[in-house]
Amino acid sequence: MGLNEADTRARLVEPKLKAAGWTDQQVTREFFYQRDHQYTPGRIILVGDQVQRGKPRRVDYLLRLTDGFEIAVVEVKREDEPLEAGLEQAKAYAKDLGLAFAYATNGHEILEYDFFEHKSRKLENFPRPEELWYRWKINTGSSSQYMVSEERATYISKLGAERQQNPLLHSYCPESLCGKKPFYFQEVAICEIIKRIMSGQRRVLLTMATGTGKTFVAFQVVWKLVKSGWLQRKHPGKPARVLFLADRIVLRDQAYNTFAPFADGVNEPRFKIEGHPPNFTRDLYFGIYQTLWSPNEEGKRLFELFPSDFFDLVIIDECHRSGWGTWKEILDHFGEAIHLGMTATPKQDENVDTYEYFCQEEPEVFIDPDHPEKGKRRTAAYEYSLGRGIDDGFLATYKVHRVRTSVDKEGLRLEDAIEQGAEVFIPEDVEPKEYYTTPQFERDITLPDRTKTMVKHLAQLLRKFGIWEKTMVFCVDIEHARLVARLLQDEFGPETGLDNYAVPIVSEEGAEARRWLEDFVSSDKKAPVVATTAELLTTGVDAPPCRNIVFMKTISSPLLFKQIIGRGSRIDKATDKYWFRIIDYTGVTKLFDEWDRPGQRVIERPQGPFTASISGRVLHAQTGDLIVGAQVSVRTGPNTQQGPIRTDSNGSFLFEKLPAGTVTLIVSAPGFVRRELKVETLEDQTVQIDVPLKPERKGARKIKVVGLTVEIADEAIFLVESTGQQLTLEQYRDYTRQKIIQAAPTRKALREIWINNEKRKRFLEELRRSDIHPDVLAEVLNQNEADMYDLLAYLVFGAPIRTRSERAAAFRNREQAFLRRHSENARQVILALLEKYRAGGVEELQPKVFSLSPFREWGGAFRIQNWFGGAEGLARTLEEIQERIYPEEEVAV
Repeated sequence: MGLNEADTRARLVEPKLKAAGWTDQQVTREFFYQRDHQYTPGRIILVGDQVQRGKPRRVDYLLRLTDGFEIAVVEVKREDEPLEAGLEQAKAYAKDLGLAFAYATNGHEILEYDFFEHKSRKLENFPRPEELWYRWKINTGSSSQYMVSEERATYISKLGAERQQNPLLHSYCPESLCGKKPFYFQEVAICEIIKRIMSGQRRVLLTMATGTGKTFVAFQVVWKLVKSGWLQRKHPGKPARVLFLADRIVLRDQAYNTFAPFADGVNEPRFKIEGHPPNFTRDLYFGIYQTLWSPNEEGKRLFELFPSDFFDLVIIDECHRSGWGTWKEILDHFGEAIHLGMTATPKQDENVDTYEYFCQEEPEVFIDPDHPEKGKRRTAAYEYSLGRGIDDGFLATYKVHRVRTSVDKEGLRLEDAIEQGAEVFIPEDVEPKEYYTTPQFERDITLPDRTKTMVKHLAQLLRKFGIWEKTMVFCVDIEHARLVARLLQDEFGPETGLDNYAVPIVSEEGAEARRWLEDFVSSDKKAPVVATTAELLTTGVDAPPCRNIVFMKTISSPLLFKQIIGRGSRIDKATDKYWFRIIDYTGVTKLFDEWDRPGQRVIERPQGPFTASISGRVLHAQTGDLIVGAQVSVRTGPNTQQGPIRTDSNGSFLFEKLPAGTVTLIVSAPGFVRRELKVETLEDQTVQIDVPLKPERKGARKIKVVGLTVEIADEAIFLVESTGQQLTLEQYRDYTRQKIIQAAPTRKALREIWINNEKRKRFLEELRRSDIHPDVLAEVLNQNEADMYDLLAYLVFGAPIRTRSERAAAFRNREQAFLRRHSENARQVILALLEKYRAGGVEELQPKVFSLSPFREWGGAFRIQNWFGGAEGLARTLEEIQERIYPEEEVAV
């Protein structure tokens, strides 16, 4: 018989690795970032409200050239297993880790898979580190064949210098400084970004789900580029400078704090751009578009005061929504710099195409390799989705609680509301509709009674789940958010004694709003507990302790839905949060169907020649007066725009050098409603157009219905994860009944399964795979003391529910003859086993129970077996106890 896997590694594989020149520092057994050397911790699995971990992924060996660069994995099988047994496993690990080489071995032979050449080959020995490094450099275009042969002989002597000067090989920021190590997917992202930057690519896109550390990845990229000296070596005459650009103060400040390890206590290279005049003496700048766009007294915008080549690298956070339209001038001004865009949700529509701007230098790949007719697309440097983060176990999983009010279920006719006795208020100039549904509620028509019903129901849920669980409520608009916050404050303020239990966070402006936001997202701050918002918290705000995401608004965009869900997806060990709830009052969770689908839309680009023009005037729609100083721009395609310009003293504007075809004219002025209109341009011609703007209306323009009877119509609280179904309690009971009948069509068949340890184990495992958890049902049905067998028999066959205490008492009364057959010591053991059953159920009646008290004090299984005639007698008694707890006559037909 051959060596087992552990001995194969120790006696056969490790000597081969050392002979190939891999030192102990370059080889990490059962690799990765977690304490158990696993590169994923395993998916978080919910059983009721209890958390379990799925199987983690781990490798036998991960080979690193340096502590900042990994290059290969080795999967080891037993000595007597065939060589190919571990190859697919090794390839899967290598793909996860973004590595070019995978090895499978049984200790004698080695099988290498080269992802560059897409083929395998047999080897007698492992390649040396320098060989893999040069092969990697050749295939990635980092070195020519000539350079490789020149460098091979001096690799060992040059490796130390190259480790410091090559950003790929350079170390990450030490954990002692930045507080953590990169996860496996972050390492892959860092490597892919640096590879592209070193190859001369000017535009790079990183797509990573909310909560997976995009800013930390950007920080490590900058750390390697700066600390290796690579960024400065591009132009020795000036320091390397980086700009981190966002569109919100909170995002800017989060990045500023993440980059804190660059400050060494003596020098502070970081600088927040907060207004005029600019500071030109720092290396790492953090700003928002609004500040950079602001003019000084001479009318010069802040970004224009920086030389166009001032920055080497510009990092654009939330790049799907920032950097377009007017603000694109800032990116254009720093166009010589490398632009790294970061987003959780790349955008692709007629206004913005994130892929078009950042991925123009990426190779085209098939949208669907199995269906080439669907065309090709350019992808990000690295993509890590929310679904993958949840599968890996780095992101919190979720439970969906769907709720629908009667008015959402049936819709609303104003005539019906009046017949019910409700009052209907219709503003002037508002034309009421015959029928309203959920998307119009609180947008076109406000229903205070609906909101009150939702808030009352939410309050009941929070009391059930825990009134201190931090909760975000997404509302239709600021007015709606303030109403919901007031109602929840009135509900919980008196019993908590807090004046800020529920607060509306609808703006970053003002000290109070910023303090509320800071305290809400802090794991250490108890209040605010509930934050209501309209738009502000949808993206970019880290809120790890948030346990409930509540939708009281409708959403049609899968992109926005994913962003909002990201607010709850962060794991927060400080508050023991590994999962979160989505409480859906408006049906938005139907968008889960669109969860991780990449954009596949084909967008037409503007074509030359650019000889068309648009000339026009902006007018007051009611008076016909010319509007001077109106802002006008023309969008000619995704990411491309002319303007904005201002209308002159005659209210006129002119755009030239436009493409022929359809363009979008965008017009706005203070006090007027903004307009976007399509204009057909013609080659070599000027299109004349007048644009009337309507004055903005002051005050509420919504219909209001008061005195409406609104109730909760239905709820779905159970998630069948394997199918994605959301079920009510009754539906879940039916689902459970069907699954159990498939395995046990009669009570007799169920008992036969239940009294056999192996059959019962397989049966319960199959139920769990079908998302059926009897302990959860017991809790929901308020039957925590019920025997699990009786609970299932009740659900399926209508049998009476019996508690474990009742069954234990019945056993003592009914089985006196059985007890008298045994000695005094043996009877004492049987009664103690019965007590274990009463406390924990039939699963307690396993041999391991004899290591517990009181059996441990009686000598454990080794001594106790003597009171039952030996080990076989003790095992048989355990089986017989189970059979007698569930007597056969109960199920006799």
